[in-house]
Amino acid sequence: MGESVVLETERLLLRNFTLDDVPALETVIGDPAAMTWYAAPFDHDGVIAWIERNLNRYQHEGHGLWAMVLKSSGEFIGDCGCVVQEVEGKKAIEIAYHVRRDLWGNGYATEAARACIDFAFNKLGAQRVISMIRPGNISSRRVAEKNGLTCEKIVFWKGFDHCLYAKDKL
Repeated sequence: MGESVVLETERLLLRNFTLDDVPALETVIGDPAAMTWYAAPFDHDGVIAWIERNLNRYQHEGHGLWAMVLKSSGEFIGDCGCVVQEVEGKKAIEIAYHVRRDLWGNGYATEAARACIDFAFNKLGAQRVISMIRPGNISSRRVAEKNGLTCEKIVFWKGFDHCLYAKDKL
């Protein structure tokens, strides 16, 4: 892994994706239950496109979603990262996360997202971060709130209502 590790937390490593991650990522974003709040779960080709999109982001923006790996076992358990999004005509860095369903409730998303918020503020120079979360997605909303983001308003984005969660750099 070495150089591809971008962030390290107490229990997690966040590293650049590779195409070798396709099968493991498919268990996360291909899971219909885990992707309830998306238009649809991702099929195999969609998972490949997801990874390729992030490889492109690393090259052009210097960041994106990263593979989330347990330090204790090296096991791939999800993704988290900093993604440039356009919401209501303004570009912002979104903190996004997905964790494999059998590991929900362990605080991994909160821990990874907190590291990504710090990265956005301290390494990317962001003055503000956002998370776009569907109103019914209580678990993801809780992750955002635990990390100090607040729902500023509901916006119609990518075909659905989303809570615009935001946090300004102090």
